Amino acid sequence: MRISTLALAVALATAPAAAFAAEGTAAGIAGGAATGAVLGGPVGAVAGGVAGGVIGTLASPPERVRSYVVQEQRPSVVYEGDVVVGKPVPQTVEVYRVPDSDYSYTVINQKRYIVDSDRKVVQVVD
Repeated sequence: MRISTLALAVALATAPAAAFAAEGTAAGIAGGAATGAVLGGPVGAVAGGVAGGVIGTLASPPERVRSYVVQEQRPSVVYEGDVVVGKPVPQTVEVYRVPDSDYSYTVINQKRYIVDSDRKVVQVVD
């Protein structure tokens, strides 16, 4: 019973990888630990925290990508819908390549978003 609870906690902690990607390692650890604690108590919290931290680290763009996006000056477009990590930006929104990387970015409603090659939002840049 304990093993299945722990396995469930780890599985649930690793499921929302896109959400962890938005905030990186710290949010991954916190989110994984919280999910694990609810499902598996202290052992689940540890397992979930480790899994979430690994996912958050692996899924985050490099700091140089974030720095490039912050420095670039591009016009912001107005969009009425929600822009959510893990979901693609609309095809009507222009994205700009980040040199020497697999990432692009866009500016929507005065916020900068880093997107992957499928136009999925991987990080919000404040």
